[in-house]
Amino acid sequence: MDKLEFYDIVGKLIVPLFTGSYLAGEMESSPRDLEVALGKGNSVLLKPTKLDDYRIVLKRGQAFKSFEVNIIRSIIKVLNDISELGITDKMYLSKLQSIAIERALIESLTDAGSETILGIIGELEKWSTRTYEGQSVSLGILVNLASVADQHNPVYYHNVLDSDFFALFTDAVNSFVEFDKDGKMMGYVSLKNPKKVATVSPYIYEKVARICNDKRIGICLTKNEDILIFYSRQLVFAKRNGSWCVYCHDEIIRLLQNNVSSAAKQIRRAIYNTALDCSFSYKGACIAYIDKDKTLEALSHIDVADIISEEYFNKKKELELEEAGKLYNLGNAKFIIDKFSLSYEEFLDKYKYAKTMAIRRIVAGKKLFELDRKLVEEMTAIDGATIVDYEGTIIAVGAIIKIEAGSDGGGRLAAAKTMAKYGVAIKVSQDGIMQGFTFDKKTNTVKQIFYVG
Repeated sequence: MDKLEFYDIVGKLIVPLFTGSYLAGEMESSPRDLEVALGKGNSVLLKPTKLDDYRIVLKRGQAFKSFEVNIIRSIIKVLNDISELGITDKMYLSKLQSIAIERALIESLTDAGSETILGIIGELEKWSTRTYEGQSVSLGILVNLASVADQHNPVYYHNVLDSDFFALFTDAVNSFVEFDKDGKMMGYVSLKNPKKVATVSPYIYEKVARICNDKRIGICLTKNEDILIFYSRQLVFAKRNGSWCVYCHDEIIRLLQNNVSSAAKQIRRAIYNTALDCSFSYKGACIAYIDKDKTLEALSHIDVADIISEEYFNKKKELELEEAGKLYNLGNAKFIIDKFSLSYEEFLDKYKYAKTMAIRRIVAGKKLFELDRKLVEEMTAIDGATIVDYEGTIIAVGAIIKIEAGSDGGGRLAAAKTMAKYGVAIKVSQDGIMQGFTFDKKTNTVKQIFYVG
């Protein structure tokens, strides 16, 4: 594989898999160096073969984990083999590369049972293009790496997974069929009330994440044709819109860093969980996490009718009254002064802001990370933006953001980019894509800090 081809493969096939990663130049290498190795400063060093005299530097904000290095190593090995075949048909080459990535992902989790897991994924991909009685099918499969099925008259996954009757047995949320690492059926598993443990997963799939430790892998086909892989109590991989994604949860949570508060980690995790929940429920969302020293500036973009916090209503009130004092039009100034002569409760009641009053009652003064995840997902899906301050206080829900002139993209994207100037903002599109933005002080522009498809 020549250098130009290798750069192309790394840029197009490896970088997009790892959230927050980017190419950071290259360095000299000798035949003693491994093809893939951890480097300094949260980097991985890559080259096609041991004989190559250079290594590409792949870098991100957080250190790469050992299983991620194994993924990269496996991908490069298989892609190198494919390159040597000299295939010129671009569609066929792309298909082979996709298969290579899929195999590398699964083999990074386990050697035992990898062929069974790959076979099951293949069967689920067939179901993603089928329906049963006119309806899309969701299927849930568990692969037990530690236990062995009864050897008497074994039933293998490939004997049943493509059958219509199998579509009725599982829903990929509460019910699963379990196979051993050799593909033999073990039985039916109902996830009524699995033991509560820490997970990183979309809320709807939390039960399967709980039971998928390092001895069990969960594979879900959703009604939206996604294929999700759970391991080590996390969503680790997903195939969405035809492409695999590695979920680097810790890296995204790190990228949401804000001015330090006593609850910073809880807030970042709650914001990320919300984005993840909206992504997998296919609900669009815009969530902004505001820096401590930027709240007043951020309030200039938020209509007072959308503010659910009395503290921030009073801050907005001060800003509005200050602006009223600058107006030459006495009529407008008097209207604003009269409008804000009321207390917060009187203001909401007089102007009949039913949405704000209802959400205030539901939130009941709790911070974002203190609320039920399902509630937060449903609130965040309301048209408009959810704005959270540095301590987790919810400033506004369903806020229609005042966009600056020249903003591009749709409403949610423009809102996210506007609010990113004051902290960090996440835009979740209705097709599940998550994009994170923040303000780059060096370039004086808003930049994208992650993209998860």
